[in-house]
Amino acid sequence: MKREIYDEDHEAFRSSVREFLVRSVIPHVEQYAADKALPREFWLEAGKQGFLGLEIPEEYGGSAAGDYRFNAVAAEEMNKVNAALGSCWGIHADITAPYIVQLGTEEQKQRWLPGVAAGEILLAIGMTEPSGGSDLAALKTTAVKDGDTWVINGSKTFITNGYSADIVLTAVRTSPEKKARGITLFAIPATAEGFSRGRKLDKVGQDESDTAELFFDNIRLTDEDIVGELDGGFIHMMQKLPQERLGCAISNIAHAKQILDETLQYTKDRHAFGSSIGSFQHNKFLLAELYTQIEVSQAYLDQCVVAHDKGELTPVDAAKAKWWTSQIQNDVLDHCVQLHGGYGFMNEYRVARAWRDARVSKIWAGSNEIMKELIGRDLGL
Repeated sequence: MKREIYDEDHEAFRSSVREFLVRSVIPHVEQYAADKALPREFWLEAGKQGFLGLEIPEEYGGSAAGDYRFNAVAAEEMNKVNAALGSCWGIHADITAPYIVQLGTEEQKQRWLPGVAAGEILLAIGMTEPSGGSDLAALKTTAVKDGDTWVINGSKTFITNGYSADIVLTAVRTSPEKKARGITLFAIPATAEGFSRGRKLDKVGQDESDTAELFFDNIRLTDEDIVGELDGGFIHMMQKLPQERLGCAISNIAHAKQILDETLQYTKDRHAFGSSIGSFQHNKFLLAELYTQIEVSQAYLDQCVVAHDKGELTPVDAAKAKWWTSQIQNDVLDHCVQLHGGYGFMNEYRVARAWRDARVSKIWAGSNEIMKELIGRDLGL
């Protein structure tokens, strides 16, 4: 079914993103995987092309058009290359940058945003802790006031861009007695005394993404490093999570659709018993089902993008999009591996790596179980 949400400007932008990826990224993805990180050259080139400032106003070096559909186009194209590239870009440009744009002071915007848009300042967001998982209200990292400074102690884990980030927007507890209402967001520079990183985490998939543990040992910051309101961090995170979850959903479907297209071609080219394996009735029916699942999911997702662009996307609808698309993504890719037979289990085949890369999408940005809990509550249960 023809998609109706994009116009000529969006498609021209898509062509620019695709050209950048073909020219500057795809030839190097194997090296990215070996290094378990995207090099700074990637970020600087993406910044030159204007792909990092889609949420940043022009006065701070960005190219914000006030149209989330450009973010969606970039996410789709990044994830066609691989899911790790999409997640690293998304954390920097689509998830963390908006916090500074929408909540930062004028001084903070001038201090950070030009570098963020240019790829000179790489962002990460620190929510998850070793003992907390999806329970953001159970944070143990603390910031205690000591005169004119805040002393931060604690740790974060599973942080995308964590090994190379220059600034980590970090959720910490400033008023323990207030529980969820006592969390504040600090922009912690990697150069701060007491900031350290653990090893690059050895993940099942998304090898190109540098994911790390972060440690804070008596880091001293001031009120000028607080993003948003003191003790308002939990509310800020809840307000921003719908965009994060929508970005995940966009990535999920784009990633699965790309690999499904490649699998379809494989089933046409691969022969067994004198015929293409795609012509066997089981495989033919299976592919019909998979394409239908992708297209029906895409239709709902496109409506979510339109709603978000209008400021009307609800947290519950974002939760629906996130859990559903991650389930569809994993189901589709599992079948794609099966259709490749033994080759589907070989890392040299994109389908195998895509299958591994996709598994985390049912866990991060709030596990699928948490998404269903949110939807269930909305049903009055």
